[in-house]
Order: sequence, then C-alpha cells, then structure tokens
Amino acid sequence: MKATERQLRRDAVAIFRAGLASVHAGNAVRSHFSLRSGTLTVGNRRFRLDEFDRIFLIGAGKAATAMCAAAAGVIGRRLTGGIVVTKHGHAAESIPGLDVVEAGHPIPDEPGLAAANAITSLLRELNARDLLVVAVSGGASALLPSPKPPVTLAAKQKTTGLLLRAGADIGEINAVRKHLSLLKGGQLASLAYPATVVSLLLSDVIGDVLETIGSGLTAPDKSTFADALGVLQKYSLEKRVPATVLRHLQLGAKGKIAETPKEGDPVFKKVHNVVVASNRLALQAAAVEAKRLGYRPLILSSTIGGETREAADMHAQILREAISSGNPVPPPACILSGGETTVSIKGNGKGGRNQEFALAAAIEIAGLENALVLSAGTDGTDGPTDAAGAIATGDTIKQALAKGLHARSHLNNNDSYPFFDVIDSLVKTGPTGTNVMDLHVLLTR
Repeated sequence: MKATERQLRRDAVAIFRAGLASVHAGNAVRSHFSLRSGTLTVGNRRFRLDEFDRIFLIGAGKAATAMCAAAAGVIGRRLTGGIVVTKHGHAAESIPGLDVVEAGHPIPDEPGLAAANAITSLLRELNARDLLVVAVSGGASALLPSPKPPVTLAAKQKTTGLLLRAGADIGEINAVRKHLSLLKGGQLASLAYPATVVSLLLSDVIGDVLETIGSGLTAPDKSTFADALGVLQKYSLEKRVPATVLRHLQLGAKGKIAETPKEGDPVFKKVHNVVVASNRLALQAAAVEAKRLGYRPLILSSTIGGETREAADMHAQILREAISSGNPVPPPACILSGGETTVSIKGNGKGGRNQEFALAAAIEIAGLENALVLSAGTDGTDGPTDAAGAIATGDTIKQALAKGLHARSHLNNNDSYPFFDVIDSLVKTGPTGTNVMDLHVLLTR
C-alpha cells in the first residue's frame, strides 16, 4: 500500500470518528436535558418536578442505552422506573432502576414483542400527575413490535422483510408499520395521555422529520391506511404479504379501523418533542476535523437518499471533478455528505448499504491517484454485518484482482462484505452509542 493511501485512510477514519464523537447519544441527551433546583429543562421547556408524583423513562433504539443512562443520571433518585429496548449486542451497560432488553433489528422478534407489551402496560397506568421521558433513536421501529390483532408478529416480520428486500425507503416502511402497530404513529402518546410526555429524539431520518424518527411514537402522523396500501401496491406486494396484513390495511382504508392520531389531537397537548442530535451536526464536526488535518472541507448535503449505487456513482464523479478541475473544491479536499440510501437486493450475498456504496464507488474511481471514499453507518452496524462500512481507493480494484476478486460480480450479488474483508478495507467500530444515519467521506490530496 502506498504511503499516500495509508495517510488518506488514517485521515478518513479520524474524520469519521470526529463526526461520531459529536453526536454520541449520552452527550446529546445531556446537552438538551438538565435538572437544576428542582426544575427539569428539556430543550426550551421547563418542568417543575414537584408537579409530578412519578417519573418514568422509556427508551427504544440502537443508542437507547446510552441515551437512557444519561437521562437517568440527570433524573437521579426521582426516577420511578422504566424499560429500555435496544438491538442485540448494543446493551453496553445496565441502568439502575430500568429493565434493559435486547431485541431483534431490522426484523422484529419475540423479546421485542415482550418489551413492547410491557411498555404498553406501563403506559396504561399513567395519570395526569406522571411525567414520561421517552428516548428514541434509530431502530426503535423494529425494536418495538406491537402488532394490532389479528396481525401477528410473524406476519409483521414477513411484511418488514418484503419491504426491505424491495428497496422501500424508511418513510414507506414506517407508513406500513404504523398502521399495523399499537404504539407507532403517535399511538404511544395516545396511550400515555393524560401524562406529560417529553421525547428526546436522536434523528436517523432525512430532514429530521418527527413522524418518521422511530415511526413517530409521540408525534402526529400524516400517513394513512390508504398510504400504507399504496406502498404495498408500489412494490407489487399485495399478494405476497400475509392475508391478515392486507385485510387489516384494507379495513382501515375503508374507515372500519381508527386512524393514527393526527395534528391537533388533544393527546399531543402535553407532549414535547426535542431532536437532540442529527446527521448535520455530525457532518459539521467532521468538517472541523478535516480542516484541522489540512483539507478544504465541503459539506454537500445531509439528505442523500435514493438507490445506493446511483448515489455512489454521483459521489465518485464529484471526487473525479475535484481532482481534475478543482470544482467544487480544490485539493487537498474533503467532501462530506450524509443521509441514508437504499439497496434493492437482487443477490444473496452479505453486506450493507455503506459497503455497497464503497464497492460501487471503487469501480468508478479505479486507477484514480490520491482518491478515497469512506462510507459508514454512525451506529456501527451496516446491514446484518459487524462492520460500519468500508473504504475504497483508486487502488481497490487492483488490490482485489490480485486476490482473485471481481468487483462487478460481488456488486451484482450484493456481496460487498467478503470483498472488502479480504483486502482489509472494512470499517469496524463496534456499537457506537449513537445513530444519525450514514456519513460519506471523500478525500484527495
């Protein structure tokens, strides 16, 4: 490996980690949630704790333990109890006074169902003298499966799997999940009413849309049963989803089942939602680190979506242009973007959207001197793998060929993990304690 490539790799990882550090869930919560002299400050709102008899804490998501540990530390002895549910392997710590449960993601499982049922029971016991703190991060939708009868967990699992394989985006998946659930789409807030609810939201969705973060547990829902049916029709899934799912959505669209609560519903009068960290904050911190390392930073966007391969191709061409013409920023340059792309799975390989992004980019920048693309998920897990993402350089294709690997074949089979594993170009962080979508780092000296 060339000395320049080694330096680019070190710099790219340092820039990525700087972005991660800025949005660590515990720090994000403490910056928006504090207690002083009996007054709890949440964002721009203040609550006198002597107005409440009990304080409960509920957390859901990949970063839920870090968020709830920070929130519990602020509340202290006033905390009555609560439940935290996170992804298998992400419960980094126990939290005094709280039950911590690990469950399945992205496909929901039985532990998640049990946790959702326990949370539902807790919500139904709340009254007007209670304060409920809800900590939500990416993954909460899958981790809190609470299917409406007669829909079963197995039916919801199959439906989620079909939507993921079809390449549905997070908004589309959530529109369906909300209308199969007892908690999502503002229904958690409805069950908690008349308690006061404050939600701390770690945004993992483009645009930080409240109703999409964690399927909008405490936010008014704009989507409808008709929208959910439209998603199934868009991806030709009406005959593939379980009959109970299709029937439930059809009944809802006909007005036979109550809709999720909408804007103006009284259940939201005592709800306060606060976004504590987002992808843009991570990009800004990454840009500061890039400048410190001697690069000219440029943030393209925090709203990159669409098909992964198409997004990777666009980024590769921008990097090529920067090297050849100095536009949109001259070398030494660090071009940054964030968001969440989707992969239409057609093969049976192993990988994730960030590894696929890096592989598609590697093909486009093959042979390019002093060029690097890093794509990684801020939660530390990319798809069903132990890697956050991968790194591609102008020499990646050459290095792979020397090992007998053909990039195009691996890309067509959605098999990016083994490709990058063999050439030692995976990015592995372990659970990061945060989740604000993905970061893409493009470097050239």
